[in-house]
Amino acid sequence: MDDIIYTMVRAADWRAADAAGAYHGSADDRRDGFLHFSDAAQIRASAAKHRAGEADLLLVAVATAPLGEALRWEPAGSRPGLFPHLYGALPLSAVRSVVALPLGADGTHAFPAGIA
Repeated sequence: MDDIIYTMVRAADWRAADAAGAYHGSADDRRDGFLHFSDAAQIRASAAKHRAGEADLLLVAVATAPLGEALRWEPAGSRPGLFPHLYGALPLSAVRSVVALPLGADGTHAFPAGIA
């Protein structure tokens, strides 16, 4: 079984990726030179820090095995632990699910069951 990592993608960006057959990242990803991901234990904090209050997001679950050596686990600024960074486009064949990430009544993102 593959390990799963997550990224948050704006719906319009995902539609473009779907048409292109690969996701090439957000403007932030392109600036940093890699696609930002989180594991299940990190994704809520990532949402709060980087996408607070942002509507129209999708939570994309990705299998790590198909990403090969393009996936690296690296430090991310002042946050503890290592974060998954993908150096290259995300092939849609590695995507396991795409679900809406709505804002709850309290203004935070409402994650699906299974995300701690």
